[in-house]
Amino acid sequence: SSIKVAEAAKIIENTQRDINIALINELAILFKKLNINTNEVLNAASTKWNFHKYMPGLVGGHCIGVDPYYLTFKAKEIGFETKLISAGRNINDFMHEYLMEQIIFHKSKRKIQILEENVLLLGLSYKSNCGDIRNSQLINLVESFKNRGMKFTIVDPKIDKDEVKRDKGLTCLSCLPTKKKYSIIILALYHDEFKTITKNKLLELSFEESLIFDLTNNLIGEDIINL
Repeated sequence: SSIKVAEAAKIIENTQRDINIALINELAILFKKLNINTNEVLNAASTKWNFHKYMPGLVGGHCIGVDPYYLTFKAKEIGFETKLISAGRNINDFMHEYLMEQIIFHKSKRKIQILEENVLLLGLSYKSNCGDIRNSQLINLVESFKNRGMKFTIVDPKIDKDEVKRDKGLTCLSCLPTKKKYSIIILALYHDEFKTITKNKLLELSFEESLIFDLTNNLIGEDIINL
C-alpha cells in the first residue's frame, strides 16, 4: 500500500533471520559450555514438525548483517529502544570473536606447543557460493590472525582476487594447496568447489596436533571442531 510498508517488510524479513540465527548462536555457545552436541540437539528438535532449523555461524553481507541497523536507527529517532533486535545484532557480530576464543582455547589444550601457527582458511566471502565480501566476518577473523602474528593462507574460488588484494590487502588462492601442512584448518564456507574436500583430505594437510574447525557442519568426527 505504500513505500513505508514495502521497506518495513523487507527489513523485518532480514531482521527475523538475524534474530533466529542469533538465538542458535547463543544456544551453541551455551551447549558447548554444557558439553552438549549442538548438531544433535538441532537434529532432535527438527523431528518436531513446526521447528525451524537454523545452524550456528557467522553472519555478514549486506542484508541480514545490515538491515536491522536501519530499523534500530529509525527507532532511536522516535525514542524507542529495540532491545531484542539490538541483542541479536550484538550476538551475531560477536561470533568471529567467539571463534577466535575457541581457536585459542583449543590451542591451549595441545600436548605439543606450536610456536608459529600456520592457518588455512577455506572461504572468505560472507556466505557459501557467493563472491561478495561485504561485511564478511571472516575478514575480521583474518585481522585477528594478523594481530596475533599468525601466518595464514586463504582459499576462495568465488571472490575477485584483485578486488580483495586492492581493498583489503589480502592475497587469496583459487585452489587448495597440496604441498603444505597447517597447524589450524578452518572450513569456513561450503562453496561447490569445496564439496569434494573430505576430512581425510584435510588430515593430509595437517600435523598430529593440528586443529580442524568446520563452520559448515558437513564434516563428521571427534577431531572436528564446530562452533
